[in-house]
Amino acid sequence: MATVRYFAAAAEAAGTESERVAADDLGSLKARLVALHGAELARVLSRSSVLHEGQYVSDPSLPIAHDAVVDVLPPFAGG
Repeated sequence: MATVRYFAAAAEAAGTESERVAADDLGSLKARLVALHGAELARVLSRSSVLHEGQYVSDPSLPIAHDAVVDVLPPFAGG
């Protein structure tokens, strides 16, 4: 299970700062997060940057290892 860390509005929408989630790739991870947390997180995810092991990623087919760290970073003030 990957560790997903949420920041700012993403943490508020998810109701947590981090959690462990099973997913094979980035697309299924995002779908699982929306299924777990609903429309508000979907809205935040659509505007957020996603980091996989510290690198910006956007390809939904990117494999997610079971021990990966994924950060969800919404736009911050002015960004």
